[in-house]
Amino acid sequence: MRNFGKYLIALAATCGLAAITGPAMADDLEFTLTNATSVSATEFYVSPANVDDWESNLLDGKYLPAGNEVTVTIGDGRRTCTYDLKTVFEDGRTAQNDGVDLCQTGKYTVHE
Repeated sequence: MRNFGKYLIALAATCGLAAITGPAMADDLEFTLTNATSVSATEFYVSPANVDDWESNLLDGKYLPAGNEVTVTIGDGRRTCTYDLKTVFEDGRTAQNDGVDLCQTGKYTVHE
């Protein structure tokens, strides 16, 4: 029964992220975020490569469990494909990847 509870939390986290990002518009950028690590991601930031600060935490109180994926929609109205990505994990470690062309790949996988 304990594993079932984790599944519900994972599902809620996935649904929550999709709800946070809102409905897709013509200029929105959509990609699949996969957590290929052994720990849950507790924060995920996406900022255009030419912006000096991190924008909002897309997980915002939720988390993406290890081995799970979710569809992310960036509806910021910008016409850019190149983003800097930062993931913070429940154990405090971070992973950052700058200059990712999300239009070309359509996906982003976080690795340890």
